[in-house]
Amino acid sequence: MSEPDDVIRVPDHDLDDLAASVARLVTESRAQGELLGRLAEETPSTGPEPQSVFILALDGEAYRTELAALSDWVHHLLLPVYGREITTNRPWCQQWRAHPEAVARLHGLWLAWQQLTDVEAGLAGPATWHRDHLEPTLLQLRSADGPFGACTTSSSRPHHRLLSTPEPGPEGA
Repeated sequence: MSEPDDVIRVPDHDLDDLAASVARLVTESRAQGELLGRLAEETPSTGPEPQSVFILALDGEAYRTELAALSDWVHHLLLPVYGREITTNRPWCQQWRAHPEAVARLHGLWLAWQQLTDVEAGLAGPATWHRDHLEPTLLQLRSADGPFGACTTSSSRPHHRLLSTPEPGPEGA
């Protein structure tokens, strides 16, 4: 019986070499997996993972680092594009970092911006950010009774004052 023209005959010693190479690679792969497992067990932990990325959940250096990054975004993107004129009906405080509510709202806005302007958000991501995040945030921040309500009403005469907040009630009340 003759073989078809498209069959290639491989000498047995080549198959033996191939089988030995595969066996060696499998053994090396297992050894590397075991080594990676040991290294993972030996690597000291750098501390507990943060429970939240939200700025109000951070403290110390983590808070300062996040606030610096937020400030860059606010001053280099948000305000130049969306700042608009400061009026009594649309106040803004140059010392916004001193207003905890403003920091919280702006940080949430920035987190949403990061997510919704990423390629994975799809083409509608930026429009969703404008509608669902930017507009409600700016309405709250820049309303006459918002966190800046007692602050700047004129860019030529900056003024800063924190509004008083309710005292916490007694524990258990």
